[in-house]
Amino acid sequence: MIKKSLVPLALGGFGIGMTEFVMMGILPDIAHGLAITIPQAGYLISAYALGVVVGAPTLVALLAKRAPRSVLIWLMLIFTVFNALSAFAPNFHLMMLSRFMAGLPHGAFFGVGAVVASRLADEGRSAAAVATMLAGLTLANVLGVPFGTWLGHNLSWRAVFLIVAGIGLLTAISLKKLVPWFPPNPGGSLRQDLRIFRKPSLWLAIAITAIGTGGFFAWFSYIAPLLSDVTRFGAGTIPIIMTVVGVGMTTGVLFGGKLADKFAPLPAILILLVTMATLLFLNGVLAASQPAMLVLAFATGANALALGPPIQMLLMEHSKGAEMLGSSLGQSGFNIGNATGAFLGGIPLSLGYSYVSAQWVATGLALLGVALALLMLALTGKAQAVSAAA
Repeated sequence: MIKKSLVPLALGGFGIGMTEFVMMGILPDIAHGLAITIPQAGYLISAYALGVVVGAPTLVALLAKRAPRSVLIWLMLIFTVFNALSAFAPNFHLMMLSRFMAGLPHGAFFGVGAVVASRLADEGRSAAAVATMLAGLTLANVLGVPFGTWLGHNLSWRAVFLIVAGIGLLTAISLKKLVPWFPPNPGGSLRQDLRIFRKPSLWLAIAITAIGTGGFFAWFSYIAPLLSDVTRFGAGTIPIIMTVVGVGMTTGVLFGGKLADKFAPLPAILILLVTMATLLFLNGVLAASQPAMLVLAFATGANALALGPPIQMLLMEHSKGAEMLGSSLGQSGFNIGNATGAFLGGIPLSLGYSYVSAQWVATGLALLGVALALLMLALTGKAQAVSAAA
């Protein structure tokens, strides 16, 4: 049974997931509506991602002295205002600005929300509570994005952003009503919070996030042409398979929460990165098999999002005293992984190799994530041994 106090966090995750991923489905409609080219419209996706990377640490650091619930409400109000502005943007330049500003609260919401969820959780179920919040993000891929894409094609792409703004406002209201008040960090200050960046373990955790998940994004960025050109699925089947991926993501994030509660976050991440590398390798080997690729679409999506809860817990573990700031860095890491994976996966394609080649890049990135996780495991084990001896 999901706690009522966790519902606003999941609802906010749903709205954030919808506004981020629906862009891919309605990009041609936006391009037509603003009288720009599709490549130009693609810059709007980049603007949002840049907003996530910039906003996650910046907003959390600036709001460190406020109570967590107040921070979440303010973040959702910013989210609401700039998604509404996206709905009414008259030209490309104002749309670019509104998408960048709408991305600012994204990572900060998940960072602060992860800390709040862990405080609301029952004993031994912190990661499961974080997974409930992240489940809203994955449900957006199953329900919100297909609906938004249909609405954008058949009614208006502007209506999609109005709906997202409505979800943001509803989230802000439900946060006020359902989430209890927690006091701010009594010793919190911008200078003190920034001290966490002196920790090599935190940088290593961010690197694991950015590089390890880069393998997933190298797969996800080119899955549609892989399925159509290599696996020979019909064009009408691709949206169905993408829904299968979304269902896998939702299932995986809940599994990841249970795994992180059963094991420590770092061992859970190591297990999931090993299985991710295996699944990505199989995507390349079995790319011509339709039954295999259906199963792998579900499994790869599930495995990737299962990483979410243990990564959030790992970042909080290595940012003691500034957990909200540390946790927010997870979304920055994911978006760096998104950009890196898509870029590196596209290199062999630009050189004329088949879409299968992107799977080898994806596998390599996941294996590099495994190596980083092993390194961190060795370093933390050594540090614990030294501490015990002292």
